[in-house]
Amino acid sequence: MATTPVTEQNEPSTPPGAPATERERKRLHTKLKLATQIGQGIDGYIIGGIGLAMSAITDDLHLSSMEQGLVGASPLIGIFIGGPFFGRLADRFGRRPVFLMDMLIFLVGSVLQFFVVDGPQLILIRLVMGVAIGGEYAIGAPLLSEYAGRLGRGRLLASLEISWYVGYALATVVGALFTSVDGGWRWSLSSSAVIAVVCVALRGGIPESARWLLSRGRRDEAEALIQKYGIEVDVEAELDDRDEVRQDGFRALFSRQHLRSTVFASVFWAALVLPYFAIGTFWTEVFEALHMGDNAVAALLVYSFTAVAGVTAGCLVVDRIGRRKLLIPPFWITAACLALVAVWPSSTPVIVVGFLFFIFLNAASSALTAVYPLEVFPTSLRTTGVGFATAMSRVGAAIGTFLLPMGLDHFGAEFVLLIGAGVLVVGALVSQVLAPETTDLDLARAARTAREGA
Repeated sequence: MATTPVTEQNEPSTPPGAPATERERKRLHTKLKLATQIGQGIDGYIIGGIGLAMSAITDDLHLSSMEQGLVGASPLIGIFIGGPFFGRLADRFGRRPVFLMDMLIFLVGSVLQFFVVDGPQLILIRLVMGVAIGGEYAIGAPLLSEYAGRLGRGRLLASLEISWYVGYALATVVGALFTSVDGGWRWSLSSSAVIAVVCVALRGGIPESARWLLSRGRRDEAEALIQKYGIEVDVEAELDDRDEVRQDGFRALFSRQHLRSTVFASVFWAALVLPYFAIGTFWTEVFEALHMGDNAVAALLVYSFTAVAGVTAGCLVVDRIGRRKLLIPPFWITAACLALVAVWPSSTPVIVVGFLFFIFLNAASSALTAVYPLEVFPTSLRTTGVGFATAMSRVGAAIGTFLLPMGLDHFGAEFVLLIGAGVLVVGALVSQVLAPETTDLDLARAARTAREGA
């Protein structure tokens, strides 16, 4: 059975069943990569955009401290819902429809932010946007991974995290430009609609995943796609994996067969992002609590661009040094950095150096959040597993973001930073025990390695 070929407007189509031209193959891979990278960048954009806008939003909408926490945490709560929901849909009905649907939801939410009149409206809209972003995590990177080759897959997927930090930094720049504009926070938050429009346009015409087709027993369609676009897939390993995986759905994540992967992917991801999200969302408040002066905007820009440098470094070395070496040592070092800042809060050099090392290494390891979760689950369970791990990561981040302003008010910055250091230690311990080495393995073989604890 042959699939209908994907064609571009104003270009001659390839005859059914015939291999695509080199130009068509490159165009497909470029569109898929850009569509996925931009989608990943949007998450960073909505999280980063709130940091400089929060003070103006609080004044204009008369937010309480609890509402401030909910505005910051609502996208993360939405991701908790959207990740598992869209992930299950993508495993059951295919990658392609979910890839487009979640971005359309995000586009509508972006526009609606401009028109909010009170805190509850903004919280609700950003909650729905978070649901869409959860879907993006569950489908974007897994779809890209299923088109990627064995060698260099880590760097390709890690580049998605560069997009996240670039999106975060770009939102910070846009937010800084609108800080002096009356009602500028509305323009700043709703500007994500422009990015969403570009992303929706790119996603048209991207075909289904051949690996997903194999997982559903549709071998003829899968092999037609593999031949047409020159996709590197170990067909026999995928089919063996399909036979070996005894069940799918959420219950499968907690079976003896997959529990190790579920715990690892969820805990390491949550431990990485909780301190970063919480501190970044309330950077101005943390900065003031440490008595660092009135240059919070400039410091946040340094914070953001140091993270971009860190995740870029992680992307460059992920396939060279291996997954475990990029994850475990930075966990211990960043925990020590936050602890040092907490112990010596009166030392400006310690604060500056401690935060810079924390940001850089935390971001470098975060490159693995677009790599590891996709490699430790089989194709039939990949987006469900990634969606669940995404949800668990955002539960931790949402809790941290919600509690941080109250923690600052009642216990001070030193206590908050020590809690962050403790979270990183938990991540280090779990990764030391459960993290598999999956570098340069085919996706099906990587998932088997994770299940067997190799």
